[in-house]
Amino acid sequence: MIAAKAGVHALALAPAAWLGWRAWQVQTGADIDALGPDPVAMIEHTLGLWALRLLLLTLAVTPLRQLSGQPQLLRFRRMLGLYAFFYASLHFAAWLVLDLRLDWGGVATEIARRPFITVGFLAWLLLLPLAVTSTRGWMRRLAGAWQRLHRLVYVIASLAVLHFWWVVKSDIREPLLYAVLLAVLLGWRLWRRLHPPGSRARPAG
Repeated sequence: MIAAKAGVHALALAPAAWLGWRAWQVQTGADIDALGPDPVAMIEHTLGLWALRLLLLTLAVTPLRQLSGQPQLLRFRRMLGLYAFFYASLHFAAWLVLDLRLDWGGVATEIARRPFITVGFLAWLLLLPLAVTSTRGWMRRLAGAWQRLHRLVYVIASLAVLHFWWVVKSDIREPLLYAVLLAVLLGWRLWRRLHPPGSRARPAG
């Protein structure tokens, strides 16, 4: 299990490491085109995309556990969720620093004026308490309220997909793929709620 967790850590950090290496190449002049023609857009897109991917992977843990019968998969759910928050925070920070140049006065204006920023910021804001309360200590303190709070992840994932959809604007094939994946993951949960495994009628006799 330790080796598996180490592997998940390495895989989750790989996109950030790759992006950092690319940025270093541009900074040092080794390859000024390492981040493409629009480095700011490249950085923000990569960080946001991995936040969404890890968020969907977090949601995929429960169905995979139910289908495979491997309860140990649940041990990776918290880790993946925290990495989703990590990339979402980097995505938000990149927007603040690279796009707005830390113009704090313009933050509220941009969030209020641009719907895709509004839903993206809301998704990050809702993700914040989930990251803070992800520890076992908070699970004990909140008791039953913890599970209700963490169901916000369904809303967050929907907002994240909508944010991506509105950012892309024209070619919606990629955000459509993530929207379908989210629909499948949520649909599976709805099916399990309506048809729990123990509710199947047994044959007479």
